[in-house]
Amino acid sequence: MQFSVAWLREWVDPPIDAKTLADQLSMAGLEVDAITAVAPAFDGVVVGAVQAVAPHPNAEKLRLCTLDLGAGEPASIICGAPNVGAGQRVAVAQIGATLPGGLKIKRAKLRGVESFGMICSAAELGLAESSDGIWVLPGDAPIGADLRDYLGLDDVSIEVDLTPDRGDCLSLAGLAREVAAINRLPWRVPALDPVAPRGDDRIAVRLEAPEACPRYACRVVRGIDVAARTPLWMLERLRRSGLRAIHPVVDVTNYVMLELGQPMHGFDLDRIDGGIVVRRARSGERLGLLNGEEVELREDTLVIADEVRPVALAGIMGGSASGVVAETRDILFESAFFAPVDISGKARSYGLHTDSSHRFERGVDPGLQVRALERATELLVAIAGGAPGPVVDCVMADRLPPTSTLPLRRHRIRQVLGLELADDVVEDLLPRLGMAIERVADGWSVQPPTHRFDVALEVDLIADLGRLHGYDRIPIARTCSAAAVAAPAEAAFDLERAKLTLVERGYHEVITYSFVSPELQALIDPRETALTLANPISADLAVMRTSLWPALLQTARANLARQQPRVRIFESGLRFLQREEGLRQEPVIGGLILGLVDPEQWGQPGRPCDFFDLKGDLEALMRQTGIGGDLRFVADGHPALQPGQCARVERDGEPIGVLGRLHPRLAARLELPEQVYLFELRIEPLAAGHRPAFEAISKYPAIRRDLALVLDDAVSFQQVRDTVTAAAGEWLRDLILFDVYRGDKVAEGCRSIALGLILQSFYQTLTDRDVEEVITRVLTRLEEDLGARLRS
Repeated sequence: MQFSVAWLREWVDPPIDAKTLADQLSMAGLEVDAITAVAPAFDGVVVGAVQAVAPHPNAEKLRLCTLDLGAGEPASIICGAPNVGAGQRVAVAQIGATLPGGLKIKRAKLRGVESFGMICSAAELGLAESSDGIWVLPGDAPIGADLRDYLGLDDVSIEVDLTPDRGDCLSLAGLAREVAAINRLPWRVPALDPVAPRGDDRIAVRLEAPEACPRYACRVVRGIDVAARTPLWMLERLRRSGLRAIHPVVDVTNYVMLELGQPMHGFDLDRIDGGIVVRRARSGERLGLLNGEEVELREDTLVIADEVRPVALAGIMGGSASGVVAETRDILFESAFFAPVDISGKARSYGLHTDSSHRFERGVDPGLQVRALERATELLVAIAGGAPGPVVDCVMADRLPPTSTLPLRRHRIRQVLGLELADDVVEDLLPRLGMAIERVADGWSVQPPTHRFDVALEVDLIADLGRLHGYDRIPIARTCSAAAVAAPAEAAFDLERAKLTLVERGYHEVITYSFVSPELQALIDPRETALTLANPISADLAVMRTSLWPALLQTARANLARQQPRVRIFESGLRFLQREEGLRQEPVIGGLILGLVDPEQWGQPGRPCDFFDLKGDLEALMRQTGIGGDLRFVADGHPALQPGQCARVERDGEPIGVLGRLHPRLAARLELPEQVYLFELRIEPLAAGHRPAFEAISKYPAIRRDLALVLDDAVSFQQVRDTVTAAAGEWLRDLILFDVYRGDKVAEGCRSIALGLILQSFYQTLTDRDVEEVITRVLTRLEEDLGARLRS
């Protein structure tokens, strides 16, 4: 919500500057995103009256204009704009004026004729993105007046980022109510007398979906002036609120939406067939929208229709076939209440987001429709004339949101806020927000106003008291409580320690959204069906993640785009899996590496990271729980990983994670380097670790024997380790892989590995015979089970 401070001060004028006002709003829970000037810096620009326009003697496209600037002799200014004409009031930059961007206006000679100033366009003054010609001001603009003073350009706009529960502040009226309550001031509601109808021209309304639209008000206005233009004061307020001018009817509806918070729509009455029907869309119906798109309607979508076809997406956008055009003379104003639950998410499901849907999704006051209709009629008749008919207010009262009375207890205020609020303070603050309050034995009975959809519980009332009283005025209180301190399990997986381990190994922690792009999700984890959000933030964040990898890959792309070629990141969080028993939320930790193993340096050449670097990081992570030796890495496949460089992580035969290299096809599609490595582990299976235990050190010497084996490439080292461990028995203290060779001396499809076996007994010194028996046993098992043989 963006608004002009000068406009707000017409409703309530606290004796504070804009910066303090913004701070007050933020402290009251209405976070301010930005404070911007409504116009760039310029000076020396005044209102001038064009007295005469003559052709330039030496240039066909230039004109010589004589202007009255309100003082002294008329000024002669050369202008090339095609729309300049005698009798106009225009913005004139005088000699010595400074325009946006630092442009200085000087006396100039154009094609032999002197010019003493410049007639400006709105774009040249920074008040419009583009202009077709000079800016023609209203005919009553005071000649000679400083333009900044005349338009009140020494003003600022404040942009407020409201939480979804505060839809009541999406208007000047709502913001004025809050500012008045914060500063303990009255606020001025503009007087509005009902516009008397000038005839009995009305249109029939039928509510076929009262649960979604229990109230629909409308009014016919006939015979508006097609030549009428939106007045400058309204254009300026719309501009300072981030809206552009379109047509007087549309501008009026936008103005009322900003002023009162009620979205409205204007139909061209001549393009409506019969009456208005508020109903659900029918199968196969299509609707062309005002933005030029055409959508196929779903049966759960609420539409505004005439007797023949849909004419608008209810609460979202009007249809192009019934929209107001330049030739429109007869108008049908619409002002309705739509249930938030029925509008929520509908706009995004059609790829839309409008000011109307933004407000209806959060809730609009169900008692505001007729007042907004009267205000729009008043403004339109003043601008473009016309003969209004009577207001048609079709309402099903039993379907409107019910009003309820809430208890507010004194002791509960003290418990929640930690301070005592005097009765007179409570009875002063809440009525300022429009709440009806009545004193009872233990506190008050409070009835929230119809515009406060967020107030449903006693704590909501207390929250309002806290923010109006001022969070900064709540005293700090240190309390004591008897708490049983439980020691964590000694061998349990500690997520914080795991994070520190990764940080010590050069990783950075990232925190991303739990929702991701459906397309990226399908690319990375096509085996899982992701849960689709009913009301996503955007189309790119429309499903719940089934893996941490999509967000990690997006983060890696962002880092590469910012010239960070070495990336080591991790994240811990939930993944969301759809199962027969319902949605399963599973805690996981995942990581990604790419680029060099170590930062660039002089001491050693740079080496790109590989699968085993990631595997080493993972083993270091597991050693903190004492279960590093229990892990098995089993060759496996994953749709997102490259075959041959993907492993399943197991513990006691249970799969707990996966790691590997990103598939080159995906890397190319995501514009990532070829060597990107990922891992993801489930945290729950790591809960039980091994408690550290003392183990005696043998006093007998250890013996090492090295073996060079030739075996098939399909045999993994894990298989070799398992076989050697089983065959060697209790004397095997360690098994070292210290060389791997592929080349001319080894058959194709095979490799040579060099193993070091460390043998040691706790009870005796091993003899050569003992060692030879172990080695023979190991070689026999390797040959029988894995087809391995000694390399000659």
